[in-house]
Amino acid sequence: MNVLIVYAHPEPKSLNGKLKELAVETLRKKGHAVKISDLHGLNFKATLDQSDFISRANLESFNPILEQYNAVKTGNVSEDVFSEMEKVKWADLIIFQFPIYWTSMPAILKGWIDRVFANGFAFDAAEEKFYDTGLLKGKKALLSITTGAPRILYTEGMPHGDIKQLLTSITHNTLGFVGLEVLPIFGIFGPGAMDAEELENEIIKYRKLLESF
Repeated sequence: MNVLIVYAHPEPKSLNGKLKELAVETLRKKGHAVKISDLHGLNFKATLDQSDFISRANLESFNPILEQYNAVKTGNVSEDVFSEMEKVKWADLIIFQFPIYWTSMPAILKGWIDRVFANGFAFDAAEEKFYDTGLLKGKKALLSITTGAPRILYTEGMPHGDIKQLLTSITHNTLGFVGLEVLPIFGIFGPGAMDAEELENEIIKYRKLLESF
């Protein structure tokens, strides 16, 4: 299996960094091929703007969705976006490794999705190819997340609400929209308040999940 890890944390020594390295090691030991998109390491541009396009279909008014479609169809995608698209095409499974910021994904990861999951590549607005007919259908996605708050705050009836409901805009409206089969979320909740044994037990759970692929 080909696995792409999209990693969005600025500190290599962080728990997210450790989980990313664990995934690489475990998956390769299982015989899977692994590629990494370290968004901070790449200094990946998080904004979708005019500079994404080698040439423009409409120079008078900038419509990002239409320009993306034209760029994909004519091969005028910027080099950094093209490189990421090639990784996505190669992958059977995409693991998104990131911390929860303000109950969602970090801006740099949102920017990666804005720019890489382009109209004409990940979905087709004109031909209504999305969700069950999304252009990435047949691939799978896994969210591996960490939070600052403990698990209890991410349950139904608590301040943040159930984590699955909270992240629906990512799992369903984004990843599901482009046709990805989204696997159950893996999360380590409130690691800063855990002792070493508790944290190690959570890491072991992730290793076992990875070994199941």
